[in-house]
Amino acid sequence: MRRPLQVTLLVLSGLGLLHASLFTDLCLRYVKPSMRPMLVASGFLLILLGIAEAWSRSRREAGMDDHHMGHAHTEPAEEHMGHNHSKVPRVAWLLFLPALSLLFYAPPALGAYTASRAAPKAVPQQDSFDPLPATSPLPMTLTDFTSRVQQDRKGTIKGRTVQMTGFVTPDKGSTSWDLTRIMISCCAADAQSIKVRVYGIPALAANTWVTITGTWHAGGTLGTSSAPAALDGVTVEKVAKPVNAYQDALPFPTSR
Repeated sequence: MRRPLQVTLLVLSGLGLLHASLFTDLCLRYVKPSMRPMLVASGFLLILLGIAEAWSRSRREAGMDDHHMGHAHTEPAEEHMGHNHSKVPRVAWLLFLPALSLLFYAPPALGAYTASRAAPKAVPQQDSFDPLPATSPLPMTLTDFTSRVQQDRKGTIKGRTVQMTGFVTPDKGSTSWDLTRIMISCCAADAQSIKVRVYGIPALAANTWVTITGTWHAGGTLGTSSAPAALDGVTVEKVAKPVNAYQDALPFPTSR
């Protein structure tokens, strides 16, 4: 790739990173918030490299012009050196696509499509559980609910009305659906999902963020892996999608 195109690619890539990480929240669709400063720094670095390369090229061309003024040669400099690099390999143009996509088309955040294919997140093993607060409905994360259902031998979740927040992942051909959260360790490439099956309430559109209230859907032996992480839904309420949706967080308390 010729140097002018290299400069353009560096600057475009830098601008794309800054657009996604400094001027908007688009980067939070793909990485954890802790990665944001590094993306901002990378964007500035790419732009500086592009400027440095353009400045270096202008200095070299100025030097070559001075050199050729004292010679009778009229061939282009590149051919004079025995090479012709005027043609850019076609595949090199594909490098512009990722840079332009950051500026003009940002892929959507991970959602139901990814959740239906992402590796399930393993729930940490717990030997003991603290007593549950008397609050009703009881706000819980999907992870905590699953742990209580499948590992708490005391069965403290039985009969309790709980409240959880996530997005809708429909199950085609079924009357039940999954309340889902996607979690990432670093970026979207390592995404894992945690799901709680919902019965008794029709599914809303895929990727709709909801807060649902209900009780454990009985099955198997509570406190063992045979018990389903499932809920008999009582109420469902649409909620706004969090700025950073890649964590299994407690729902905001509802006003009464």
